[in-house]
Amino acid sequence: MTFAIWAVVLGLLLITMAMTGALLKRLPVSPSMLYLAAGAALGPAGVALLHLDPINDSTVLEHVTEAAVLISLFVTGLKLSAPLSDIRWRLAISLALGAMVLTVGAIALIGVAALGLPVGAAILLGAILAPTDPVLASEVQVADPQDRDRLRFALTGEGGLNDGLAFPFAMLGLGLLGLHKLGPWGARWLAIDCLWAIAGGLLIGAVSGRLIGNLVLYLRVRHREAVGFDEFLALGLIALSYGIAVLAHTYGFLAVFAAGLALRRAEDTRIARTSSPGPTKEMALPVDEGSRTAVATDPLQAGPYLKRAILGFNEQMERIVEVAVVLIVGAMLAFISVPDAAYWFVPVLLLLIRPVCVWVCIAGSTTTRQQRVLMAWFGIRGIGSVYYLLYAINHGLDAGLAEQFIAITLTVVATSIVIHGVSVTPLMQRYARRKPPTGRALF
Repeated sequence: MTFAIWAVVLGLLLITMAMTGALLKRLPVSPSMLYLAAGAALGPAGVALLHLDPINDSTVLEHVTEAAVLISLFVTGLKLSAPLSDIRWRLAISLALGAMVLTVGAIALIGVAALGLPVGAAILLGAILAPTDPVLASEVQVADPQDRDRLRFALTGEGGLNDGLAFPFAMLGLGLLGLHKLGPWGARWLAIDCLWAIAGGLLIGAVSGRLIGNLVLYLRVRHREAVGFDEFLALGLIALSYGIAVLAHTYGFLAVFAAGLALRRAEDTRIARTSSPGPTKEMALPVDEGSRTAVATDPLQAGPYLKRAILGFNEQMERIVEVAVVLIVGAMLAFISVPDAAYWFVPVLLLLIRPVCVWVCIAGSTTTRQQRVLMAWFGIRGIGSVYYLLYAINHGLDAGLAEQFIAITLTVVATSIVIHGVSVTPLMQRYARRKPPTGRALF
């Protein structure tokens, strides 16, 4: 009976979202807001169909949120078609690294001075709340690989990178709490958790994506083999790059993001060798099997076809995991009581810390004032923060700190889903009407 009820509830939810998707794009309401409300209604505070305790069920929840972030990071990498030499990457890296470091520092300072946290716990809280979300930020990300808008590119690159770059700070916080080895004077943390884990993760992902992409294209164009099963290829590459990265003690998030980037570059490299330079147009996927095989093995179309097939599948997967994870977040709200500190901490984080850190990091750019305002505002917190929270709990975080962090994190995420969900449609529509010339330099 329970399974039948679940089938009815999920069926109604998914069908409703499919039928109202176009309407929601015109209204100041994001799908995530509705998923959050549905999760709260299905959780212990509502009809009690969804009962997931963030402490007792932390292991399962960590893996679910981890899978959601991995799929979204891979999609993000596929969408970023600009080569690494493109000047737009400077802005994305400034946000992903500079703004995040400043955000971690600001949260840690407030954690020690105002929340009474130990230094390690304060740094850990900063690492949990600093990353912007690659799953819930789809409305402000690049619409497709041909999107050259600097605002969307910067926010997309930031979301793709900072979910992995937050790991060193999480490890530092856990180490200062005695839950991770830092080495003498932090030497192990600097060498392994910072230098090797970041560089190694990016390298493993880049090599995996480029090798697999080139191999598949070679087999298709030269031998008409390895055609079809693009969904398996996408999931296989995500799993392969992530698994190798973790076994090598590097960051799997960065590896998967780099694998998506490298797979896209494998396509672009083949196009550059076989056609005139310039951006490639998006293609519609053929319907019948014969046409798909012909396109998939054509020297000029094999690369775009591979990218489009993989991107389309992963975008659908991304939407499915968004539903699942935000439902879980909504259900977990029943396990917290909003702490008094949240009433001032959440506004400070979203309205002061994020804008100041962004404006400091992009002070030297020639972006417009409107772009700077939107970059400062759309620091969307979501699945990445929930993952880091669960990761810390599963690595031995003290029960008292765990309860405090759960309350603060879920409050921040829920608030971000609501206020950013309400504002994203009108603000991005206004930005589209006042969009600056695309040829203007970033720096």
